Parts: sequence; C-alpha cells; structure tokens
Amino acid sequence: MTTVTTAPPFADAPRPRAWASGLGEFAAVGGLTPFLYPLSWILRKAFDLEPTEYIISFAMFAAAFVINDPHFAVTYFLFYKNIRARAFGNEFSATQKIRYWLAGFVAPVGLIAWGISALVLRSAYSMGLMIQLMFFLVGWHYVKQGFGVFSVLSARRGVRFDKAERWAILGHCYAGWMYAWATPRDIGHTSSEKGIWYVTLPHPRGLDQVATVLFLATIPPLVWVFVSKWKRDGRLPILTPLTALLCSVWPWLIFSNADPLLLYMIPALHSIQYLYFVWLLEGNKAREREGPPHFERSATSRLLGLAVSALALGWFFFHIGPEIFDTLIGSRLAKGELDPIGPTPCFAALFAFVNIHHYCMDAVIWRRENPETRYLQVQRNRPA
Repeated sequence: MTTVTTAPPFADAPRPRAWASGLGEFAAVGGLTPFLYPLSWILRKAFDLEPTEYIISFAMFAAAFVINDPHFAVTYFLFYKNIRARAFGNEFSATQKIRYWLAGFVAPVGLIAWGISALVLRSAYSMGLMIQLMFFLVGWHYVKQGFGVFSVLSARRGVRFDKAERWAILGHCYAGWMYAWATPRDIGHTSSEKGIWYVTLPHPRGLDQVATVLFLATIPPLVWVFVSKWKRDGRLPILTPLTALLCSVWPWLIFSNADPLLLYMIPALHSIQYLYFVWLLEGNKAREREGPPHFERSATSRLLGLAVSALALGWFFFHIGPEIFDTLIGSRLAKGELDPIGPTPCFAALFAFVNIHHYCMDAVIWRRENPETRYLQVQRNRPA
C-alpha cells in the first residue's frame, strides 16, 4: 500500500459494522504484534525453542494458504478490474494512467522475460538477481503500506498532516527500509530460496554506516512532528494509526529477527493488515452499490466471491502452478542432467514474479489518484 489522501466520505453510503472502528481494527492493522513478544517468550520458556519453533513454523505455513497467498492474489482482482476504462478511458488521470501501464503491462512483461531467460539458460545467477530484487523491494513495500495505513486511519479520525510533516514521517519510513536492508553489511554469501542457490551481491563499503546515520537522523524530525502536532491541535492519532506505522517499520522490518518465533508470523501480520484494507475498500463499495440506484448483488456475495477467487488464485500461484510448471517444463529443460538451477526453478521464478509485481501494482491501487480510495473513508463511529 502506498500513500493515500482520500476525498471526504460520501454521505449516503451504508456504514461498516462498528467493531471495525475499534478493537478489531487495532488488531488487524498491527496491534497484535506487541502482545506476541511476551507470548513467544512464554512458549519458549515452557516448551523450549526447537519444538515451539517447529510448531509455529508449521502453523504459519498452513496459515499462508488463507492469509499470505490470498493477499498477493487479491491484488490482481483489484488492479485489473475495469481494465479498459483504466488503461484507455477516463477513469484515471494521465499521470495515474502512465503508472497503471507501467505496473500492469511493462513490469510483468519484463519480469516474465527475465524469468524465462533464466530458466532457458539455466542461470542460477540471473534467477538469484531476481530474488535479490524481490528482497530489496519488500522493505519498501512494507514501509509504504505502513505509511499509507497510518495516513488513512489518521484521516478517518479527523487528524491530517501537512506536506512537511508527511515527508518527515515518510522519510523515517524510507530510512528504516534502507537501514534494515544495509545492516549488517553483506560482503556476499551463498544463499538459497525456493531451491535456487546463488551468491548475493556484496554491499559497498560504508553503506551500513551511512544507512545507520540517516536512519538515526530521521528520528528527531519524527518526534518533532508528533510533539508539535499535539501542541498545536491538542490531540494525536495515538493508538491505532501509530501502531500500524511503527509496527510496519520497526518490529516487522528493522528488528524482524529480534524474536525467533515472531519472525514466522510477520508475513501473516502484514497480510492481515493488507486484507483489512481490501475489506474496507471492497466492502464499502459493495454496500453502496447493492442499494439504489445500482441494485447490484449483495455485498456479502460480492465479498465472498472475491475471497474465494483470491484463495483459488493464491493456490495456483504458490502451489498448483509451480508444481505443474516444474514437472512439465523444468524437468524437460534440465534434459536429464544435474540441474544447475535447482529442483524447483519455476517455483522460484513464479514466486519472485508475483512478489515484485504485487509491489508494483500496490503502488498504483492505493494512491489518492485512484478514485475508489474514497471508499476507505466511510465509517459509522469515530474510531480509537
């Protein structure tokens, strides 16, 4: 999710259930995270790390079928709906239309060509570069989503930030991303992802120190923004928006390795945060359109259809599809020889493709230039 500044809520649309403005929203956007640290400590003390880590990793693997995988898949339904109006019509402005073409057509064609060439050439090096690009961009994706969630939730509470304040907050997010990626310094090491063995690109000397200094330098402006906001307006979006922002930057990214059990849960927490906003966007839109003058099918059936579709597409992306491709294509390309690119190269290529393309599409869907983001502001009660 990227930066969003939405229009004022429309007056006549049906409202979401009240729980979404309170404890449920807090938990969905990251509020569970602080409570998972003591829970992890209790589990490790009671059952030791190794058996507990095995159980948690297995549970998160199973949860990915209904949380992580659909969170990737649903992006395709959000992005490519109304494709003709968005790509050729008047639904998007000229600038947003360029973004839509780049994310929706240029990026996937380039990524597909990259993956196919790596498969045909049996190049673990080329595939490794694609995987490293995925890992580099995932931090950008996390902090942009955190900032977008913070912006929307603050606006829903009547708290807005001027341009300088927004850049101070966003600067901290970006610096946190670079700090997490650059430290500790990587001098180049052998790594494996989805069966692909590759050597990482070494970081330039001094990059970790520069990233550390820049990150620390963004903390005082961040504190200044909130202190000055409190002095000027007398209140802050303290609880839910700040929790969403800080969890996305600090425990989910910078200190993701701080707890051995929470490390397995972070992708699910990030995905729940994302799916909650999909529910807000699509749910509010569906509730508006089930009444006059549209009289379309019920919001429940629309949301259920979207959920089932996302589950099915996620299953294909990360389970059925890779198995089919690696069985029918990967083995043939290897020609019966020892495969230098590993046993599941198609899985690695598809995994990297879906992740990177997801980041690109998100940078378009959740911008304020998308007129549908107005649905994110609809609410019944003032949340906490």
